[in-house]
Amino acid sequence: MDVKLIGIIVGLVFLLIILLMVFNFFGLWFQALMSKANVSLAQLLGMRFRKVPAKVIVEAKIMGIKAGLQLSTEELEAHYMAGGNVLRVVQALIAADKANIDLDFKRAAAISLAGRNVLEAVQMSVNPKVIETPLVAGVAMDGIQLKAVARVTVRTNLDKLVGGAGEETILARVGEGIVSTIGTRGHKSVLENPDQISKTVLAKGLDSGTAYDILSIDIADVDVGKNIGAELETDRAEADKKIAQAKAEERRAMAIAHEQEMIARVAEMRSKVVEAEAQIPLAMAEAFRSGNMGVMDYYHMKNLNADTAMRDKIGGGGDGKSKA
Repeated sequence: MDVKLIGIIVGLVFLLIILLMVFNFFGLWFQALMSKANVSLAQLLGMRFRKVPAKVIVEAKIMGIKAGLQLSTEELEAHYMAGGNVLRVVQALIAADKANIDLDFKRAAAISLAGRNVLEAVQMSVNPKVIETPLVAGVAMDGIQLKAVARVTVRTNLDKLVGGAGEETILARVGEGIVSTIGTRGHKSVLENPDQISKTVLAKGLDSGTAYDILSIDIADVDVGKNIGAELETDRAEADKKIAQAKAEERRAMAIAHEQEMIARVAEMRSKVVEAEAQIPLAMAEAFRSGNMGVMDYYHMKNLNADTAMRDKIGGGGDGKSKA
């Protein structure tokens, strides 16, 4: 009797728990039933055990059914358990359906799981977004710096949203295109026809490989900056001047070195002359000893030296008198 009583009590407790859970989900089940969302009590109980918020799943499915979408409860649960935003995905599907945009649940779920805001992406497909580039500076052909700001109108490309580059890539490419286009024109031409920059940049297909389609590129503002060409010419002239000064200093140093070399050579030659003159008395003595030179020859040479010295003195004295 005790065992049967315990079994009856356990069964009643278990039945009570089941009834409480059924009663807890009765409101959601009845709401789904009245909305023709086709969510059974068994599925709601399963969500409880799988720790899936049944209210979110039911509301998402009702929202889709009312919008004419056929959504599976299992797909919604799987997307939630994968870490996706179920309500946002359903809202994106509804928005895409109303705008006649081809978007199914699998692709919307993939976009959501990739970290993208799928609802915002659909909204941008319907209502394009305008993004503004930072100030871009380029140098025209005539050396004048121009600073431009562009507004880029983009629309989400849902086919390339997963794996496609973002807004930063668009801004970088547009900035690069503006700089290269300015570099092929004179600054007056750019100021007179800034729309030519827009047309040239737009024709380059800068949205390739990105998650967006570029609809238009509009130059919002163009300002004149520095005369980069003149600054470069000034810097070049200053550099040429320093190079010329360095070469002149090099030539001067070489000239000084050559002069010192010549002075040294003159001193060397003078020493050789002195050395040679010192050999004359020795040669004369040797001539006397060998008999090749007599006394009369010696006195004749001395007279010649005296006459030469006298003439040099007279010549020097005549110059001195004339100068006086």
